[in-house]
Amino acid sequence: MINDNDVIDTLDELETFLRLVEAGGLGLNNVSGVALATNNANGRPFVAVLDDNQQLLLGRWVTVDVFENGKDMVRYGMKKSH
Repeated sequence: MINDNDVIDTLDELETFLRLVEAGGLGLNNVSGVALATNNANGRPFVAVLDDNQQLLLGRWVTVDVFENGKDMVRYGMKKSH
């Protein structure tokens, strides 16, 4: 499920989204990972929250800048803040 009105357009917004996912703040069940991907139909980039079967639970569109520069944030997760 991707809502067209929800676009992550800064790395700070991506960080906030990832922290919410990690903390369970979005009320999603069976979250097993997060990935950056592109829509097969139009090539538009998005961040995907995946379940145990690698099925999309939740997605948010991201800008090309966030897609290119947020890969390490998604790949390695967010470091715990002190």
